[in-house]
Amino acid sequence: MAVGKIKVALADTFWTSFARLPKAQTKKVVEFVSKFRQGPDSSGINYEKIRNAAQPNFRSVRIDQAYRGIVLKPDSGKTYILLWVDHHDEAYAWATRTRCEIHPETGVLQLYETEIIEPPETPAVEQEPIAPEVRRSLFSLDDSELTGIGVPQSMLESVQALTSDTELEAMQNRLPVEAFEALYLFAGGVPWEEIWEEYHAVPTEAVDVDDVDAALARDATKRRFQVIEGELELREVLAAPLEKWRVFLHPSQRRLVERTWNGPVRVLGGAGTGKTVVAMHRAVWLVKNVLSSAAGKVLFLTFNTNLAKDIAHNLTKIASTDELDRIEVINIDAWVSRFLKGQRYPHKIVGDQELRDTWQMVLGAVRPAEPDLPDSFYREEWDRVVLPNRIISRDEYFRVSRKGRGVALSRKQRQSIWPVFDEMRAHMQHKGWRTYQDATLDANELLQSSSAALPYISVVVDEAQDMGPEALQLIRSLVPEGQNDLFLVGDGHQRIYRKKAVMGKCGIRIVGRSRKLKVNYRTTEEIRQFASAVLEEQSIDDLDGGEDSRPGYRSLTHGMAPQVRDFADLTEEVGFVASEIRLLCGDDELEFGNCCVVLRQTDLRDAFAEELRSLGIPVVILDRQADNQAVAGVRMATMHRVKGLEFRHVFLAGMQKGIVPNYYAVASADPVEVQAGHLAERALVHVAASRAVEHLYITYHGERSEYLG
Repeated sequence: MAVGKIKVALADTFWTSFARLPKAQTKKVVEFVSKFRQGPDSSGINYEKIRNAAQPNFRSVRIDQAYRGIVLKPDSGKTYILLWVDHHDEAYAWATRTRCEIHPETGVLQLYETEIIEPPETPAVEQEPIAPEVRRSLFSLDDSELTGIGVPQSMLESVQALTSDTELEAMQNRLPVEAFEALYLFAGGVPWEEIWEEYHAVPTEAVDVDDVDAALARDATKRRFQVIEGELELREVLAAPLEKWRVFLHPSQRRLVERTWNGPVRVLGGAGTGKTVVAMHRAVWLVKNVLSSAAGKVLFLTFNTNLAKDIAHNLTKIASTDELDRIEVINIDAWVSRFLKGQRYPHKIVGDQELRDTWQMVLGAVRPAEPDLPDSFYREEWDRVVLPNRIISRDEYFRVSRKGRGVALSRKQRQSIWPVFDEMRAHMQHKGWRTYQDATLDANELLQSSSAALPYISVVVDEAQDMGPEALQLIRSLVPEGQNDLFLVGDGHQRIYRKKAVMGKCGIRIVGRSRKLKVNYRTTEEIRQFASAVLEEQSIDDLDGGEDSRPGYRSLTHGMAPQVRDFADLTEEVGFVASEIRLLCGDDELEFGNCCVVLRQTDLRDAFAEELRSLGIPVVILDRQADNQAVAGVRMATMHRVKGLEFRHVFLAGMQKGIVPNYYAVASADPVEVQAGHLAERALVHVAASRAVEHLYITYHGERSEYLG
């Protein structure tokens, strides 16, 4: 037996079916697959023909007395594909309704259910003929356009007969996934030119519908099938079958990851479209394909500490130890602090608490009587005008543009309030303090003037919408402009830190290198619609001075509509959440980790957690650490902390007026700041709701938040 010439591939349907097995069966399946990979043509593998199978080359293989695997056994060649695993009867039923074949035009290996023809009903008593209802086809596409996106010849007539989204959704399992996605997005408003560019697969050679090896090598096939190269790889992927994103990239994602780009790249995409997944795979690809120097590294930047820890943890699932050593994951403020420390920076970088205390002291000492402005105005003017423009004198403040600030100031008024900022500068200078904004700008100036080379050949940035102008300017300075220099992913709809910048103005030129992900793989369409409605009619930027619209952004799965429930008090609200968690998870406390209760504020999170504990529900507080999934308990998080995570069941609790939006976030004398505050608060709710995969509950006691309609 020439084992070296044999290939074994796994279909994504195998992962789906494997994940549903009872725990007692998973060990047997892993043992079988390991044996199968070593010798699928050995005498120890007993193939059985399947009566009424959709394809003649489907075979069943015995896992144990009750369970079977379904395999595509080649008529010729050495490639075997594991397609499904299930109880005996269910496995055979799957094989009778599913086809796995190569599309003759696109060359893609496809999986889809065959159309089940219902027997004709007994004719009723003859009646007067009724004029048929005139129904307009959902798509104005010809057969060549449909086959060009992967619709099988046998399905052309059925697709041409569709008249509504509902009918299209009912056909989802009967169409190959790439064909359904293309049609679904087209029905949702995406222009056909974009659909054709993304989904029209053009093989580089003539398609042989019997050449499975050639089909498996095509990018569009790789989203559903993976060839297993070794025993270690097999055991790693079977250890966490629900994390299919590690193995199967969508072709649109793969094109972003596995490419040499001639400059900075910006990738936009809504919640759940896989932006972070793409960024992580991009970092690993760069290490494998671009790094040449043993000292070279890829820098992976995030805005907050928690997300950096979560990404570093998830990278361990897709990268080897050697590859991980060459990817540095860190949040931007931590990088700035470390860099400046290495440069013997003479200042201390201070956070919000020290600044709040200093503002209270400064305003108590030199606050002018005229104009009469609230405390919040001075903090906002400092953050939005004085710091970004490095203003240190009154004359500079007279000249600076305050465009975008809602409160107009005359020259006399600027003269009146300047002593406040002058005193703030003097106090910070005396203390040797710098804000993170100042420190980031200082770091950039040091980089510009220093001849010292950094070890980075490329920088990958996640959640780029949260990087302010000073951070983006620094990022531009970290690596020289050129091939594969910067790869930034983000979404203005998820900007929760009120840091807005235009990439082009920060030296990051992305013209011709901007892409957008359109398919939500995480949440159901019902949850996506709820999360999107929170930001309805809000103007969202595209991170480069334009506006980001979202035509055709859709989820491919459906489920229960989000539930919005109100209660008399906290005790009643917590009682409902506890009872729903028990209904969803039963008595298995490890299942509780699939639930997350999210609140706007830390004190409310802690109060809610204490109430749940009193009802016998174990809880795990998500704070700065990465989530250890081996620890049993319902996860408790603030809206800021839950960013970047996902859970099967999410409870947005405490969604009452006065809490959401947070009072301090929208309290300002400046109408522009009030609007910006509301947008950031809405984005927080949008982000938190989008963490849900299957179920979303929104609860509150008292008067409901205005964001709930």
